[in-house]
Amino acid sequence: MNTPDTGKNLLNSIDSPADLKGLSLEKLQQLAKELRQKIIETTSKTGGHLAPSLGTVELTIALHYVFDTPLDKIIWDVGHQAYAHKLITGRRDRFHTLRTYGGISGFPKRAESPYDTFDTGHSSTSISAGLGISTAKCLKGEKRKVIAVIGDGSMTAGMAFEGLNQAGETEKDLIVVLNDNAMSIAPNVGSFSSFISRKMTGKRFVNMRKDLENFIKSLPGVGENILNFVRKSEDSFITFFTPGMMFEAFKFRYIGPIQGHRIDRLIEAFTNASHLEGPVLLHALTVKGKGYEFAEKDPAHFHGVGSFEIQTGSPPEDRPKPPPSYTSVFGKTMVELAEKNDKIFAITAAMPEGTGLTAFARAFPKRFLDVGIAEQHAVTFAAGLATEGFRPVVTIYSTFLQRAFDQIIHDVCLPGLPVVFALDRGGIVGEDGPTHHGNFDMTYLRGIPNMTVMAPKDENELRHMIHTALEHDGPVAIRYPRGKGIGVPIDTGYRTIPMGRAEILKEGKDIHILAIGSMVYPSLDAAEILEKEGISVGVVNCRFVKPMDEGLGEIVSPSSRVLVVEENTRQGGLGGAVLELFNDLGLNNVLLRRIGLPDRFVEHGPQNILREKYGLDTRGIVREAKDLLDRA
Repeated sequence: MNTPDTGKNLLNSIDSPADLKGLSLEKLQQLAKELRQKIIETTSKTGGHLAPSLGTVELTIALHYVFDTPLDKIIWDVGHQAYAHKLITGRRDRFHTLRTYGGISGFPKRAESPYDTFDTGHSSTSISAGLGISTAKCLKGEKRKVIAVIGDGSMTAGMAFEGLNQAGETEKDLIVVLNDNAMSIAPNVGSFSSFISRKMTGKRFVNMRKDLENFIKSLPGVGENILNFVRKSEDSFITFFTPGMMFEAFKFRYIGPIQGHRIDRLIEAFTNASHLEGPVLLHALTVKGKGYEFAEKDPAHFHGVGSFEIQTGSPPEDRPKPPPSYTSVFGKTMVELAEKNDKIFAITAAMPEGTGLTAFARAFPKRFLDVGIAEQHAVTFAAGLATEGFRPVVTIYSTFLQRAFDQIIHDVCLPGLPVVFALDRGGIVGEDGPTHHGNFDMTYLRGIPNMTVMAPKDENELRHMIHTALEHDGPVAIRYPRGKGIGVPIDTGYRTIPMGRAEILKEGKDIHILAIGSMVYPSLDAAEILEKEGISVGVVNCRFVKPMDEGLGEIVSPSSRVLVVEENTRQGGLGGAVLELFNDLGLNNVLLRRIGLPDRFVEHGPQNILREKYGLDTRGIVREAKDLLDRA
């Protein structure tokens, strides 16, 4: 990191965007350096979305310098890039609590600040939200600007184009800032088109243009035809030299490309855009990870990163080496199975590294596809593959698969196609909070006909579940948690798990614990503690939330006291499935209690703290088991 000593800390004097207005360009550039330094220092301790936020520092400064926030509204798509925004909107003194339990969120959050216009965390929502806000302001007679900042990755989603299409048709005032850190544009073309866009959107030129349009319109008989010709000629001239033809087709006025780390150019472009009426798209070229050497070289790794040493970019040296993560075990298993089965096809939605599929992509490039941020397309694409005899594995974070719920029902489960859904980050994910917790997958998948839903107790069982799913002639979802595995030995071969069959891990007479996934080992630990107090505890690894093992009725009959433990919302999860099963079996004498996540959105914080808070740890299970026995 090359951050020069600038003397007095300017950032400490910035309490709101209003404090930017009187700063010189030199001071704004100094502020950009200080913001980067603060972001790097903080995320090195808390982890976070470092590279995206480093890439938008100048954008953030220029937006708040030109526009009158929070009266003017800025929507940060996803919110990965909003750390500088948080720092200059009154949260500087709390920024050290970023993503920590009880601290400020890693994403824009309306309850946290009036400057956070829209709660974000999932991608490609900003244009639609911005259009809704702009429409509302128009109906209320408010003349305020609405700005949606969206990255080139988020722009790959169909929802972004749906928003563009509607915005162009309605012709409402909306400024879309395309934060582009991936598209390749030759420097000479970029510089020339930037110059053209800046000059043709200046206030003087816009006023002159309006006067000219009014004069041409006044010409009797031919005015409108001449005006249409002039407009087409101007658009053709601009888009010939820029990549803006597509956006012009959506009826957006295109400005750019603008150099996204030149504050002066950005201020000029945003000032010009603020005078325009109707939909405008401003295209800014940025560098992801800007200002931190390691993040610039490896922006994918530093997109979302844990704590690290600033001088090396590496994790702290004293951090013990953990067992392999579920994600890495999944990735290795996919490669091993694909070596023997040429029908396996892996699909991800803009997350090849995050889902562990980079090795698969290298080994089998023709059988791998990253569809971009397009989960709906990923699912239906997989369905098409399955109709031709392939075994597609759709690997998506649990919380992101929610976006493709209809496609799962209509295109996969209705025809009963053999598509495997690998749901990474099932359950509590930690510091990214409520938008990223995978707390609903067992609930939203269990009710779909033809779907099989399973969750492994450890990384070794995950391997066998993947093998089992690929052998099954129908849709299968496997959900597994974020983070390290248990550290169990890994089998060299694979075995098929009997479909819908639970696994008895421990016999007992006083109470039975039915657990699934990440809750199995804490349940075993709880049983050991209870046994020392003279309580006989049976532990069952349910493995499947659908289909349920009808033999569970016989398994729990010695105790008739059952504690169901799951890292999923209690509404419609494993506990609900067990209650339904026991009701169908006529087991009305069973005293049952469910431990799971409450009917609310779970806050951000470390996984262990959140699990402890909601009773999803060994002590919580022991406490609930004792209470259940006392009430029996």
